[in-house]
Amino acid sequence: MDTPAPVAQGASSRAHVSRPLLHRGDQVAYLVTLLFAAIIILITALLFFKLYSDAAATRQKFGWHFLTGTTWDPVALDFGALPFIYGTLVTSALSLIIGVPLGIGAAIFLAELAPLGLSDALAFIIELLAAVPSVIYGLLAIFTLVPFVRDDVSPVLKGTLGFLPIFQGPAYGVSLLAAGCILAIMILPFIISISREVLLAVPREQREASLALGATRWETAWHVVMPYAKTGVIGSVFLALARALGETMAVTMVIGNDPKINFSLFAPGYSIAAAVANEFSEATSNMHVAALIELGFVLFVITIIVNAVARMLILAMGRKSSAA
Repeated sequence: MDTPAPVAQGASSRAHVSRPLLHRGDQVAYLVTLLFAAIIILITALLFFKLYSDAAATRQKFGWHFLTGTTWDPVALDFGALPFIYGTLVTSALSLIIGVPLGIGAAIFLAELAPLGLSDALAFIIELLAAVPSVIYGLLAIFTLVPFVRDDVSPVLKGTLGFLPIFQGPAYGVSLLAAGCILAIMILPFIISISREVLLAVPREQREASLALGATRWETAWHVVMPYAKTGVIGSVFLALARALGETMAVTMVIGNDPKINFSLFAPGYSIAAAVANEFSEATSNMHVAALIELGFVLFVITIIVNAVARMLILAMGRKSSAA
């Protein structure tokens, strides 16, 4: 009858001995993960400092005029980034105009209306699309999207909306419109996947209360779930915008690479990422290299701001869901 006592004492002793070890293990894990997190912040800070310092030549020569200048002449060493900023913003905006309605609609279907098995299968396929290399999208765009935009989309837009300046002029195929279309296809997986997760995070009680009052599933999804999740959905759009801003290969292959500000969407353009990718290996002067680095610095700052805003919106959505 007395034999269990030593066992209990032994277990108690082991628990007493292991508790400080576990505590030390937590401390080690805390320090290691803190070190990893600090390395990420350090890398970001080094990137910012390196781009800023290496662009000193153009910052000192052109100042703020670098952002507003429209001439890009490496021979005369005259550099203005406005055509590239314009091309980047226009193609990114086009991608959002095309991609956001499609992405949010697909996310609502997958999260609210589709059967569970079909939703999971489609979500898996959509996530696979996000892993396709951008050069593959670029090749597909050259052989399919560019002829489609030139021969089918452009005549229709000219016939119906040709009174607008953005739909006038000759259609070459490679254009701001083609770049915006391929970007829209590339950001769809990000919008759909993140929006679907945000919609699924809405508390079930919200849906049950709406359905109990007699609303249909679509009315519940549109009037109850979407308003509750709108902050997170907007965050997914911002993340997709960051993806579009930094896309290089696919845009380079279809945008036309013309450093001019053309108001027609059928005309060629240029983006910041495409300019850096095309010209950096061919730059022969220090000023040209510094101009390309400052282009990269501008893109870096824009992307950081967009990502920061997106993260804050998603965090706000998470706090709202937890408080409900």
